[in-house]
Amino acid sequence: MTIRLLLADDETMIRAGVAAIMATDPDLEVVAEAADGRAAVEAARRHRPDVALLDIRMPRMDGLAAAAEIRRAVPATAVIMLTTFGEDDYIARALTGGAAGFLLKSGDPRELLAGVHAVAGGAAFLSPRVAQRVVAHLGGGSRLSRAAAARRRVQALTARERQVLGLVGEGLSNAEIARRLNVVEGTVKAYVSAILARLDVRNRVQAAILAYEAGLVGDDGP
Repeated sequence: MTIRLLLADDETMIRAGVAAIMATDPDLEVVAEAADGRAAVEAARRHRPDVALLDIRMPRMDGLAAAAEIRRAVPATAVIMLTTFGEDDYIARALTGGAAGFLLKSGDPRELLAGVHAVAGGAAFLSPRVAQRVVAHLGGGSRLSRAAAARRRVQALTARERQVLGLVGEGLSNAEIARRLNVVEGTVKAYVSAILARLDVRNRVQAAILAYEAGLVGDDGP
């Protein structure tokens, strides 16, 4: 099934570059572009894309406000924020705005494609470099103290739940996690729901950040 995309960035060259990357994947189709946040919201309402890729800083309405409005108006549209280094505060704020992915404009094109497929499949996706910077800027205290606090929080989970949390942090969808663990997808959905409730986090992105802080990403566990 083709994944329909909306691209929003006030820089024409950036939009053209992202569109060119998307065109290399036959399963992706750019159905609309926008040069500001308000136009992005209008395009999302009109075209109802599967995924919206939004620049964080845009005129008329910034990407954070646009993301929140798109999530309210078109809840089936997943949102990926496109960021640059130096926008850490914006990224941290976007964690509560409903975005499902965070990617660097200067990142590997393969990472961008993987992120689109991940969020279209219902997963969260964080560029590893973005995740590292967000973790470094969340909350107070030292990175070591936050890592220790995150490890204490995840100790409330079972070994299997910690394993699933690590895979959420890697950007895997429920279906992909099910294949990795050789279980049915319904079982993974139950695990993810339990994990969000036990950790008191709102969504998969916040769970993924916690997985990074706790050192679970890339750790398949027992």
